[in-house]
Amino acid sequence: MARNRYHDDPPSDHFDGTRFFNPGQESTDRGLRAMLRWKLAGTAAKWPPMVQVTPAIPRMRVEGLTITMVGHASLLIQAAGMNMLTDPVWSERASPFRRFGPKRVTVPGIAFESLPPIDVVLLSHAHYDHLDVDTLRRLHAAHHPLMAMPLGNDAVVRAAVPGAQCITGDWWDRLDVGAGISTTLTPANHWSNRWPSDTRMTLRSGHHLDTPVGSIWFVGDTGYGDGRIFGEMRERLGGPDVALIPIGAYAPRWFMAAQHVDPAEAVRIFTDVGATRALGIHWGTFQLTDEAREAPVDELANALTDARIAPDRFVAAQAGGTYHFG
Repeated sequence: MARNRYHDDPPSDHFDGTRFFNPGQESTDRGLRAMLRWKLAGTAAKWPPMVQVTPAIPRMRVEGLTITMVGHASLLIQAAGMNMLTDPVWSERASPFRRFGPKRVTVPGIAFESLPPIDVVLLSHAHYDHLDVDTLRRLHAAHHPLMAMPLGNDAVVRAAVPGAQCITGDWWDRLDVGAGISTTLTPANHWSNRWPSDTRMTLRSGHHLDTPVGSIWFVGDTGYGDGRIFGEMRERLGGPDVALIPIGAYAPRWFMAAQHVDPAEAVRIFTDVGATRALGIHWGTFQLTDEAREAPVDELANALTDARIAPDRFVAAQAGGTYHFG
């Protein structure tokens, strides 16, 4: 059996002693044959080579709650005077290689040099479009933030960023990040790896933030599955004031459904957890899958109409957009 070099805790209901898994859900594992079937079909839409945005210049501190979209799953959450980043990626590629792999299409919605002091980094899992060690090194050098993440990801971060302040937890663990703010790690129907040899050896999760100015749930990456984890989240933690829900990287469904929701499923999550408002994330920055760049926005609008939900309650976040919450 392969050795897990990131995590060596005893087995649990979602860890077999070597690899993490999604209990009771469809497997996310996809072999070479499935990958070739997908790529050789040639059904990927053509994206623009570059999309320019007007970068935001955030305030140094915000006493209320403001969220600014950087791009993909990278957001600046400013709450009760604290500055937090989710899955920060400022690199040109979501890849272990400098010249190969998905290239950034949409420029960052905040220039790195315009960031306010960063207190906390929230990491959801180890895929390259979410855990970018080059960006983490820059953040550590400039801001020395606390980094909170699910089990095993700290081994990746510490190896790449010596001296990084890391705290880790399992699903449902509550981690104190300072200033009266905590994050509870929530389950996700997904997987993680850095190389083919370490598939599912690090845990993946969302982050449910409790702050003095409201609750924010950063979903991370997830498939819908049977929906059980979302009902459980509502029962344990209550409906979030703001949910940050992925709406992109979902086509083709036969390949992606177990690991990424589509916009209609994102709306189901919104309803299941009883969120007050939501931002749609994880779209339009890196072309990872087959849908057209703007398709998630259009399909989200259709899904909200079908569900009779007011469109201003669930908005597709635009890079450089700043969203204020009461």
